[in-house]
Amino acid sequence: MLFKSDKIKFGTGGWRAIIGDDFIKSNITALAQAICKELDGDRDGIVIGYDRRFLSDKAARWAAEVFAGNKIPVHFIAKIAPTPLVMYTVKTMNTKYGMAVTASHNGAEYNGIKVFTRGGRDADVEVTRVFEATLHNGVEVKSIPFEEGLQQGLIEIIDPTNEYLDSIISMINMDAIRNAHLRVILDPMFGVSKTCLQTVLITARCEVDIINDRHDTLFGGKLPSPSAATLSKLREMVVDGGYDLGIGTDGDADRIGIIDNKGTFIHPNEILALLYYYLLKYKHWTGDVVRNMATTHILDKIAADFGQACHEVPVGFKYISGKMEETDALIGGESSGGLTIRGHIRGKDGIFASALLAEMISVTGKKLSEILAEIYERYGRCAMSEYDTKFSDAKKAELQKTLFEDKQLPDFGIPVSRVSYADGCKVYFENGGFIIARFSGTEPLIRIFCEMPTMEQAETISKCLRGFLGLK
Repeated sequence: MLFKSDKIKFGTGGWRAIIGDDFIKSNITALAQAICKELDGDRDGIVIGYDRRFLSDKAARWAAEVFAGNKIPVHFIAKIAPTPLVMYTVKTMNTKYGMAVTASHNGAEYNGIKVFTRGGRDADVEVTRVFEATLHNGVEVKSIPFEEGLQQGLIEIIDPTNEYLDSIISMINMDAIRNAHLRVILDPMFGVSKTCLQTVLITARCEVDIINDRHDTLFGGKLPSPSAATLSKLREMVVDGGYDLGIGTDGDADRIGIIDNKGTFIHPNEILALLYYYLLKYKHWTGDVVRNMATTHILDKIAADFGQACHEVPVGFKYISGKMEETDALIGGESSGGLTIRGHIRGKDGIFASALLAEMISVTGKKLSEILAEIYERYGRCAMSEYDTKFSDAKKAELQKTLFEDKQLPDFGIPVSRVSYADGCKVYFENGGFIIARFSGTEPLIRIFCEMPTMEQAETISKCLRGFLGLK
């Protein structure tokens, strides 16, 4: 029976859909069949992992049954797995594709699938468009029961956790962390980071406490996205318990949110600036930085100061990893909390980033706030206003026409340097600030980011654009 679907559309972070609506068995198995067509009997097979979301384990097995039914070997990770662990395994096993069943930081009603390509990087738009076109034309799904796949040797149960952790430990100055005697509190946000991150930190002799680590497919009623709002409990506990560092990770552990020893939420933009500055100044490494269009321009200043370059790419980590590979950049990241560095996997990794932050405060002997103050004194302050809202189909069409067809913009009251439509609509101001409006690639939202020297200026510019577009 031929199955056709135009429901499966890949965004900036894979395919995501509402459970029971479009995230259903028929769509999951059809997508697996579309991937089988591109594998075309590839004997290296495919890596499959899954997180703690509702249906993730079952969806992973459904997909595995399709690959086995098409005689494609499946390397099936034995237990819940952080997305970066899946990417690492794709890299080390040198498979053409990998798959993680996850909706990352989306709400509990969502699930989805991320696809990775050889080397362990996010599948780019050229790859995912082929899958979408195959599904549009129709596929005939072939599958065999999971147990039969095991018996035939087509499905192999693997556990690459130790190798992944050893890889991270080999890149981190563990001796410095051991000598610092750090007290760390971790909030996995009911996701999958606990085992891996706890193991790395305890190996470095950190004292580690954990909250929100039980299996809860509703994520405690909150969005599993580490932000100032969702990490309020972690912030209180850092201060009350006298911890050196609070770490929050999103649902699949590829993004982080950080609380410093004073209980201050360190914005992902600041995390990127901290780590890039640390790698250049304190570790004396060299290399460019890659950021997306909605990420802080302070990275440009740091790069220029050390004789390096900053490369701007569209939103989506696949663009960051691609540009890092092209330029041999040292670090790449985005304002939503994802980053990686040269030599590690080609995708964002919250577990590795957390370990590197622990190394940074151990090596420098400085608190995060002290290193941030050093950066702001050297490059000037900046603040980012963030706004997002859902919209109706009619409102989306109206916004699309105003911003991207008619290319209308308000008078912001300050000089404009240029406007780019490479990804959304981004206005660059002569004072070094910017504002960008773009439709989310993972949720039905329009997002507006504005960076200015002060939060008051950023809010003023943001409200100006929002008012012009008729957004509250």
